[in-house]
Amino acid sequence: MSAGPVIELVDVGRRFAGEPPVEVLREIDLRVEPGEFLAVVGPSGSGKSTLLNILGLLISPTSGRYLLDGVDTRLARPKELAGLRAARLGFVFQGFHLLSHLTVRENTSLGGLYLGLSAGERRTRADRLLDRVGLGHRADAGPATLSGGERQRAAIARALVAGPSLLLADEPTGNLDTASAASVLDLFGDLNRDGTTIMMITHDHEVASRAARSVRIVDGRIHP
Repeated sequence: MSAGPVIELVDVGRRFAGEPPVEVLREIDLRVEPGEFLAVVGPSGSGKSTLLNILGLLISPTSGRYLLDGVDTRLARPKELAGLRAARLGFVFQGFHLLSHLTVRENTSLGGLYLGLSAGERRTRADRLLDRVGLGHRADAGPATLSGGERQRAAIARALVAGPSLLLADEPTGNLDTASAASVLDLFGDLNRDGTTIMMITHDHEVASRAARSVRIVDGRIHP
């Protein structure tokens, strides 16, 4: 793993085909250092989703470079990108995406499945992280029995099972009430103080204020 930034975007742009072509991202320069808690805040249509998809290695820039832990993702083959995504990135979504037929522990352990970890190691990591997020006592429960805030905590634990370089959170409080949202943001703060690097995408300036640093994205451009 590189000792440099976790994320480095250099003059990144993204264009979608059309008549005329649509420039969604323009000249994006952004660095996320190890241990940072960064929020990217912007309104609907600002380019947040496209930026998230690039960071998550789901689409590629049409210009510029994206380095993840020092690896130039332009040069990586699809199999290598899938490996980078599984090992280096943890995802937290607005909609939780927990499987209803699995227990909280089983859902959490899925985060290590693509790394080839044994079932015992996945379970050990899941139990440790569920304790860390305050859900150790709900490990055998089904997702349907959890509150919204508890579901998001389980999703955060799942995202951390593989020990990623970056926790990438997409509107993580969007489906939560005020108290549950505050609790999840408190957890992000605790995890960040423990060394977890977090990048959070949000439209909510109040949510963004909980990060140590924030930048704005407007009309496809990043502003300090």
